[in-house]
Amino acid sequence: MNSENSNDGVRAVDRALDILMAFRPGDHLLSASDLLRRVALSRPTLYRLLRTLELRGFVVSSGEPQRFQLGPSVAHLAHIWASGLDLAELSQPMMRSLWEQTGETVALLVHHGRERVCVAELPSHQPLSFKRGVGYSESVTLGASGRAILAFANDVPRYLEGKVPQDQRAAYLDELARIREVGYAISRDELIKGAVAIAAPFFSAGAKVMGSLAVYGPSARVDDAQVNRIAQWLVEAARELSQKAGARQ
Repeated sequence: MNSENSNDGVRAVDRALDILMAFRPGDHLLSASDLLRRVALSRPTLYRLLRTLELRGFVVSSGEPQRFQLGPSVAHLAHIWASGLDLAELSQPMMRSLWEQTGETVALLVHHGRERVCVAELPSHQPLSFKRGVGYSESVTLGASGRAILAFANDVPRYLEGKVPQDQRAAYLDELARIREVGYAISRDELIKGAVAIAAPFFSAGAKVMGSLAVYGPSARVDDAQVNRIAQWLVEAARELSQKAGARQ
Protein backbone atom coordinates (compact mmCIF):
# COMPACT_ATOMS: atom_id res chain seq x y z
CA MET A 1 0.00 0.00 0.00
CA ASN A 2 1.44 3.35 -0.97
CA SER A 3 1.54 6.28 1.45
CA GLU A 4 -1.35 8.07 -0.28
CA ASN A 5 -3.67 5.08 0.10
CA SER A 6 -2.47 4.61 3.67
CA ASN A 7 -3.32 8.21 4.52
CA ASP A 8 -6.77 7.81 2.94
CA GLY A 9 -7.36 4.71 5.06
CA VAL A 10 -6.33 6.43 8.26
CA ARG A 11 -8.55 9.40 7.43
CA ALA A 12 -11.51 7.08 6.83
CA VAL A 13 -10.97 5.37 10.19
CA ASP A 14 -10.67 8.73 11.90
CA ARG A 15 -13.93 9.93 10.34
CA ALA A 16 -15.74 6.70 11.22
CA LEU A 17 -14.65 7.10 14.83
CA ASP A 18 -15.91 10.69 14.77
CA ILE A 19 -19.33 9.34 13.80
CA LEU A 20 -19.38 6.83 16.65
CA MET A 21 -18.21 9.44 19.16
CA ALA A 22 -20.96 11.81 17.99
CA PHE A 23 -23.53 9.71 19.86
CA ARG A 24 -24.18 11.10 23.34
CA PRO A 25 -25.91 9.84 26.51
CA GLY A 26 -29.65 10.04 25.95
CA ASP A 27 -29.41 9.71 22.17
CA HIS A 28 -31.55 6.88 20.86
CA LEU A 29 -32.05 7.41 17.15
CA LEU A 30 -30.20 10.08 15.17
CA SER A 31 -30.92 11.14 11.61
CA ALA A 32 -28.21 11.84 9.07
CA SER A 33 -28.95 15.53 9.54
CA ASP A 34 -28.41 15.18 13.30
CA LEU A 35 -25.03 13.56 12.67
CA LEU A 36 -24.01 16.14 10.08
CA ARG A 37 -24.48 18.84 12.71
CA ARG A 38 -21.96 17.03 14.91
CA VAL A 39 -19.32 15.86 12.45
CA ALA A 40 -17.56 17.80 9.69
CA LEU A 41 -18.40 15.49 6.79
CA SER A 42 -20.22 15.77 3.50
CA ARG A 43 -23.51 13.88 3.25
CA PRO A 44 -22.16 11.33 0.69
CA THR A 45 -19.11 10.61 2.90
CA LEU A 46 -21.32 10.26 5.97
CA TYR A 47 -23.60 7.74 4.25
CA ARG A 48 -20.66 5.77 2.86
CA LEU A 49 -19.10 5.44 6.31
CA LEU A 50 -22.45 4.65 7.95
CA ARG A 51 -22.95 1.78 5.50
CA THR A 52 -19.54 0.35 6.43
CA LEU A 53 -20.22 0.76 10.17
CA GLU A 54 -23.61 -0.92 9.75
CA LEU A 55 -22.07 -3.89 7.91
CA ARG A 56 -19.71 -4.40 10.87
CA GLY A 57 -22.49 -3.99 13.46
CA PHE A 58 -21.31 -0.69 14.91
CA VAL A 59 -24.50 1.14 13.93
CA VAL A 60 -28.04 -0.02 13.19
CA SER A 61 -30.48 1.86 10.97
CA SER A 62 -34.27 1.80 10.93
CA GLY A 63 -37.33 3.71 9.74
CA GLU A 64 -38.10 6.08 6.94
CA PRO A 65 -36.54 8.58 6.93
CA GLN A 66 -33.56 6.51 8.02
CA ARG A 67 -32.32 6.91 11.59
CA PHE A 68 -29.27 5.43 13.25
CA GLN A 69 -28.26 4.10 16.65
CA LEU A 70 -25.21 2.36 18.05
CA GLY A 71 -25.12 -1.35 17.28
CA PRO A 72 -24.20 -4.63 19.00
CA SER A 73 -20.51 -4.42 18.11
CA VAL A 74 -20.22 -1.35 20.35
CA ALA A 75 -21.88 -3.29 23.19
CA HIS A 76 -19.48 -6.18 22.60
CA LEU A 77 -16.43 -3.94 22.93
CA ALA A 78 -17.94 -2.17 25.96
CA HIS A 79 -18.50 -5.53 27.66
CA ILE A 80 -14.91 -6.63 27.03
CA TRP A 81 -13.59 -3.30 28.30
CA ALA A 82 -15.80 -3.25 31.42
CA SER A 83 -15.02 -6.88 32.32
CA GLY A 84 -11.35 -5.99 32.50
CA LEU A 85 -11.88 -2.84 34.52
CA ASP A 86 -10.28 -3.02 37.96
CA LEU A 87 -11.51 0.07 39.80
CA ALA A 88 -9.28 -0.53 42.80
CA GLU A 89 -6.23 -0.56 40.54
CA LEU A 90 -7.50 2.20 38.28
CA SER A 91 -8.06 4.56 41.22
CA GLN A 92 -4.64 4.13 42.83
CA PRO A 93 -2.97 7.25 41.34
CA MET A 94 -5.89 9.47 42.39
CA MET A 95 -6.11 7.87 45.83
CA ARG A 96 -2.37 8.19 46.39
CA SER A 97 -2.46 11.87 45.42
CA LEU A 98 -5.34 12.53 47.83
CA TRP A 99 -3.57 10.62 50.58
CA GLU A 100 -0.42 12.72 50.11
CA GLN A 101 -2.39 15.99 49.92
CA THR A 102 -4.56 15.37 52.98
CA GLY A 103 -2.62 13.05 55.27
CA GLU A 104 -5.98 11.41 56.03
CA THR A 105 -7.55 8.05 55.20
CA VAL A 106 -8.71 7.77 51.58
CA ALA A 107 -11.24 5.18 50.40
CA LEU A 108 -12.88 4.03 47.19
CA LEU A 109 -16.46 2.85 47.55
CA VAL A 110 -18.52 1.14 44.86
CA HIS A 111 -22.32 1.22 44.52
CA HIS A 112 -23.74 -2.26 44.97
CA GLY A 113 -27.50 -2.66 45.25
CA ARG A 114 -28.72 -0.57 48.18
CA GLU A 115 -25.23 -0.34 49.67
CA ARG A 116 -21.80 0.99 48.93
CA VAL A 117 -18.82 -1.28 49.49
CA CYS A 118 -15.24 -0.24 50.23
CA VAL A 119 -12.99 -1.85 47.61
CA ALA A 120 -9.76 0.07 48.32
CA GLU A 121 -8.41 2.09 51.22
CA LEU A 122 -5.23 3.99 52.09
CA PRO A 123 -5.23 4.47 55.88
CA SER A 124 -3.79 7.60 57.44
CA HIS A 125 -0.49 7.12 59.28
CA GLN A 126 -1.40 9.74 61.89
CA PRO A 127 -2.02 8.48 65.47
CA LEU A 128 -5.58 9.81 65.52
CA SER A 129 -7.34 8.60 62.38
CA PHE A 130 -10.35 6.68 61.11
CA LYS A 131 -10.61 3.77 58.70
CA ARG A 132 -13.33 1.29 57.72
CA GLY A 133 -11.39 -1.40 55.86
CA VAL A 134 -11.78 -3.13 52.50
CA GLY A 135 -15.06 -5.03 52.41
CA TYR A 136 -16.90 -2.64 54.72
CA SER A 137 -20.42 -1.93 53.49
CA GLU A 138 -23.22 0.40 54.54
CA SER A 139 -26.48 1.75 53.15
CA VAL A 140 -26.11 4.43 50.48
CA THR A 141 -28.54 6.55 52.50
CA LEU A 142 -25.95 7.02 55.25
CA GLY A 143 -22.70 8.99 55.43
CA ALA A 144 -21.02 11.29 52.95
CA SER A 145 -19.75 8.43 50.79
CA GLY A 146 -23.27 7.01 50.55
CA ARG A 147 -25.12 10.24 49.83
CA ALA A 148 -22.51 11.27 47.23
CA ILE A 149 -23.66 8.18 45.31
CA LEU A 150 -27.37 8.39 46.08
CA ALA A 151 -27.62 12.01 44.94
CA PHE A 152 -26.90 10.85 41.39
CA ALA A 153 -28.72 7.49 41.44
CA ASN A 154 -31.95 6.66 39.65
CA ASP A 155 -35.19 6.01 41.57
CA VAL A 156 -34.03 7.62 44.81
CA PRO A 157 -37.36 7.05 46.67
CA ARG A 158 -36.79 3.28 46.42
CA TYR A 159 -33.62 3.61 48.49
CA LEU A 160 -35.33 5.71 51.16
CA GLU A 161 -37.99 3.10 52.03
CA GLY A 162 -37.34 1.84 55.55
CA LYS A 163 -34.25 4.05 55.88
CA VAL A 164 -35.42 7.66 56.05
CA PRO A 165 -38.62 8.50 58.02
CA GLN A 166 -41.35 10.18 56.00
CA ASP A 167 -41.21 13.39 58.04
CA GLN A 168 -37.46 13.74 57.31
CA ARG A 169 -37.56 13.07 53.57
CA ALA A 170 -38.07 16.63 52.38
CA ALA A 171 -34.93 17.78 54.22
CA TYR A 172 -33.07 14.69 53.06
CA LEU A 173 -33.99 15.29 49.41
CA ASP A 174 -32.93 18.93 49.79
CA GLU A 175 -29.53 17.69 50.96
CA LEU A 176 -29.22 15.42 47.91
CA ALA A 177 -30.05 18.39 45.68
CA ARG A 178 -27.29 20.40 47.37
CA ILE A 179 -24.82 17.56 46.75
CA ARG A 180 -25.75 17.48 43.06
CA GLU A 181 -25.20 21.22 42.87
CA VAL A 182 -21.76 21.33 44.53
CA GLY A 183 -20.54 17.88 43.47
CA TYR A 184 -19.61 16.48 46.89
CA ALA A 185 -21.06 15.42 50.25
CA ILE A 186 -19.96 16.08 53.85
CA SER A 187 -20.84 14.33 57.10
CA ARG A 188 -19.83 15.11 60.65
CA ASP A 189 -20.19 12.82 63.68
CA GLU A 190 -22.65 10.67 61.73
CA LEU A 191 -21.35 7.12 61.66
CA ILE A 192 -18.33 7.64 63.93
CA LYS A 193 -18.27 10.20 66.72
CA GLY A 194 -15.62 12.84 66.10
CA ALA A 195 -15.16 11.91 62.43
CA VAL A 196 -15.53 14.11 59.38
CA ALA A 197 -16.06 12.54 55.96
CA ILE A 198 -16.00 14.21 52.55
CA ALA A 199 -16.89 12.30 49.38
CA ALA A 200 -17.33 12.91 45.65
CA PRO A 201 -19.03 10.60 43.15
CA PHE A 202 -17.45 9.07 40.08
CA PHE A 203 -19.20 7.87 36.95
CA SER A 204 -18.95 5.45 34.05
CA ALA A 205 -20.10 5.80 30.46
CA GLY A 206 -23.62 7.10 30.14
CA ALA A 207 -23.16 9.27 33.25
CA LYS A 208 -24.02 6.29 35.47
CA VAL A 209 -22.81 6.78 39.05
CA MET A 210 -20.44 3.96 40.01
CA GLY A 211 -19.35 4.93 43.50
CA SER A 212 -17.49 7.58 45.45
CA LEU A 213 -14.03 8.63 46.55
CA ALA A 214 -13.92 9.60 50.21
CA VAL A 215 -11.56 11.15 52.74
CA TYR A 216 -12.00 10.52 56.50
CA GLY A 217 -10.39 12.44 59.32
CA PRO A 218 -10.93 13.66 62.90
CA SER A 219 -12.84 16.91 63.41
CA ALA A 220 -9.98 18.12 65.60
CA ARG A 221 -7.78 18.21 62.50
CA VAL A 222 -10.23 18.59 59.62
CA ASP A 223 -11.72 22.04 60.18
CA ASP A 224 -14.02 23.93 57.79
CA ALA A 225 -11.14 25.40 55.79
CA GLN A 226 -9.57 21.96 55.36
CA VAL A 227 -12.96 20.46 54.41
CA ASN A 228 -13.24 22.98 51.57
CA ARG A 229 -9.73 22.20 50.32
CA ILE A 230 -10.30 18.44 50.50
CA ALA A 231 -13.66 18.76 48.72
CA GLN A 232 -12.04 20.48 45.74
CA TRP A 233 -9.25 17.90 45.57
CA LEU A 234 -11.83 15.11 45.73
CA VAL A 235 -13.97 16.57 42.96
CA GLU A 236 -10.94 16.81 40.69
CA ALA A 237 -9.77 13.28 41.56
CA ALA A 238 -13.28 11.88 40.99
CA ARG A 239 -13.43 13.64 37.62
CA GLU A 240 -10.14 12.03 36.60
CA LEU A 241 -11.33 8.60 37.77
CA SER A 242 -14.60 9.06 35.86
CA GLN A 243 -12.66 9.75 32.67
CA LYS A 244 -10.60 6.59 33.19
CA ALA A 245 -13.82 4.64 33.84
CA GLY A 246 -15.29 5.74 30.51
CA ALA A 247 -17.33 8.83 31.38
CA ARG A 248 -17.34 11.66 28.85
CA GLN A 249 -16.95 15.07 30.48
